[in-house]
Amino acid sequence: MAKLTAWILGGGVIAALLGLAALSLYAWRSLNTPIAPPNGSVVVTVQPGANFQSIVVQMHRAGVLEQPELLRLWARYHGVDRRVRSGEYRIARPVSPLDLLDLFQSPSHALRWVTIPEGLTASQVGDLLAENGFGGRDVFASAMRDPELLRDNHLPAGGVEGFLFPDTYAFEWAMDPSTVIGAMVKRYRQQSSELEQRRIAAGLSELEMVTLASVIEKETGRDDERALISGVFHNRLRTGMPLQSDPTVMYGIGLVGGRLTRDHLADPSPYNTYLHRGLPPGPIANPGREALAAAVDPARTEALYFVSRNDGSHEFSTSLDEHNRAVERFQRRPRRAADDG
Repeated sequence: MAKLTAWILGGGVIAALLGLAALSLYAWRSLNTPIAPPNGSVVVTVQPGANFQSIVVQMHRAGVLEQPELLRLWARYHGVDRRVRSGEYRIARPVSPLDLLDLFQSPSHALRWVTIPEGLTASQVGDLLAENGFGGRDVFASAMRDPELLRDNHLPAGGVEGFLFPDTYAFEWAMDPSTVIGAMVKRYRQQSSELEQRRIAAGLSELEMVTLASVIEKETGRDDERALISGVFHNRLRTGMPLQSDPTVMYGIGLVGGRLTRDHLADPSPYNTYLHRGLPPGPIANPGREALAAAVDPARTEALYFVSRNDGSHEFSTSLDEHNRAVERFQRRPRRAADDG
């Protein structure tokens, strides 16, 4: 009887060991088997302070983790469940759960979203990237002037101004500044390629299109006015009138905000479109898709002038007398009233 009991107990131990071995093998395979992300690529966002339980649930919902509880237990047992870094992680290839865990602990693979608004200068784009932790201002300023970068991206010798497409991007924390800039230029190429035939029909070179679009972008943020302002500028270019655009003067003298003075308007900068006819020598900001489209597809209008109504919109005029009356109404009279007050 004792022998039978020992045999049973021994068999139970063996069965338990075999079961444990099978379970361990299953766990090992599950943790090391790559899983392809749905649709070829997903982005998982780890919020600052998120607990590991919510992170594995998020990975499961994203379709890149089949056994979230198993990974949670493994990470907790090995003491790495608190090492996951916050950020956005792009998963674009099959990865195993343990690979995911390594990925989420790596600062070089964490992505961060950044939105580049329309109308920023290249310098302001560099400042924004620096403020969001992608590198120093000087590093971006140097990269934007790098002749090799300009040559590789088929950009004019004047620099990247105008070709850093405004959009929302996800970059790795440790991404090289030249690669960041290249991604923005690539996005510009993608968007501008759709306008190629219209640009040719308008008789504009690529640099002329981007330059005009940048002036339009700085003159108005209203979708319903971009084509009209483009029409005014096309009329002026066709008749030989100077563009007389304040933003170009401000760009040339490095003025950000404030009002132009007579001394400013007399500055001999090549960007002073009060003194020099035609387009300025290059873009004065980075225009968005709508401003680029307006540059090559201007509204049909007889207007030659426009002035701000001080509410974000503009008053358009076909004659100088009409324009002067609009200036008196919307600019000089309100300014005098403010001074009197």
